[in-house]
Amino acid sequence: MAVVILFSGIVQGYLTPLLPEVGRRLDIATVGQNNIYLLSQLAFAVMTPLLSRLGDLYGHRKVLRVALAMVAGGSLLIAVRPSAVTLAVGVVLQGALVGFFPLLVGILRSRAPERNRTGISLLVGVLLIAIGVGGLVAGALSERHSAAGLWTAVPFAVLALIAGLVLPDSDAPRGGRFHYAAAALLTAGLVALVLLLAQGGTWGWGAPRTLALAVAAVAALAAWVAVERRSAHPLVSVRLLSNSRLAVVSGYTFCAAFGTIGFLGANALFLGSSRSATGYGMGLGPQAIATISLAMVTAGFAGSALTPRLARRLGDRLVLASGGGLIALGFLGMALFHDTLAQYVASALVVGLATGLFESITRTLSAEVVEEQETALAVGLNELALSLGAAMGAAVIGAFFAANSVRGSTLISESGYLWGWGACAFAAAVGVALALRYRSPRAAGATYSPQPAGSGELA
Repeated sequence: MAVVILFSGIVQGYLTPLLPEVGRRLDIATVGQNNIYLLSQLAFAVMTPLLSRLGDLYGHRKVLRVALAMVAGGSLLIAVRPSAVTLAVGVVLQGALVGFFPLLVGILRSRAPERNRTGISLLVGVLLIAIGVGGLVAGALSERHSAAGLWTAVPFAVLALIAGLVLPDSDAPRGGRFHYAAAALLTAGLVALVLLLAQGGTWGWGAPRTLALAVAAVAALAAWVAVERRSAHPLVSVRLLSNSRLAVVSGYTFCAAFGTIGFLGANALFLGSSRSATGYGMGLGPQAIATISLAMVTAGFAGSALTPRLARRLGDRLVLASGGGLIALGFLGMALFHDTLAQYVASALVVGLATGLFESITRTLSAEVVEEQETALAVGLNELALSLGAAMGAAVIGAFFAANSVRGSTLISESGYLWGWGACAFAAAVGVALALRYRSPRAAGATYSPQPAGSGELA
């Protein structure tokens, strides 16, 4: 499982720092590079619930092997024949990695339930470290040869495919059929929603096509809910959507991801900005920025490793609240103390530590608050909340940057960062409020406590 997650982290970390150089070599403009990134976000959103549900229906190992083959194929395609087309196809295929975590948790809960919490914390830690290492390795390889970095993920793909062959399958009960109409409506709604979040700031939030996308997203998702309510074999059970514990955890995940993941691009911009030209920033190069990013994910590994022990001592609710509180504290620290590199990195490490905490505890709880046969789907919905939170965070921060750009130039004024840090801290505070409403099902002596559809009580 750790090998599979290592592959996932490498894939998530290696391509982003290479895109500017690869774009110049392949004559892909900045807009084209952004569209490649957008394609990956669309693939993440669409594949998360579909792969998770297919795993619960037809076997977690079987679907995991398909997802591994897709990601390996996309990575090989990009490395062997890099072009605008193969990059676009490759990142879409790589989007299947969003299924790794839900499917692995489905196997883990079924085959080793007593190790569920420690196993998830280990997997989250490996994921965070791998994301940081992937960027560093790809950057180092590209310095020797411009195309060498594109091969970063391929050796790990081979290892992950071998791991997928020897993994046991889950023995969770299966049943039902895949609802194609519901899948089509959900896909259309998610595509419209992610496009809206990613492009709304560029097009203008009041622009006709932005408003049209918003209407399309609401209409498609409303139609999807209506179809699911009437279906004997729903894609996503309405009862699952009304599970108040899962709703709290997913809402908290959205708020936490808003800043911790949504601000990653802006973090690199701030670290790379020249103080002499802008009045702020650290003037660091790509390698130094990658090193700081690695330090942040190392702190995240520590936070993830501590999570099971903290949950035993403090309880799930306090761990959730502590993660949100640390995120808010870290971003407030950035807003107040960013004149020196030491001050900024100290706050960034707090955010990194909190990232490990929240990613570990939310994935654990989303698995534990549902019945075993719905494990992968519940974790998948939490992964979707993470992706949407990150997209919303990036969109809001981008809007602040656009509103606070220096007139007549492409530079961003310091106030744009101040607003961005403030928004991230505010979202984290909302997450803390949600965390305090969480009630652990373990307190009642059960793993899962079903509630009637529409119930708003927190048991």
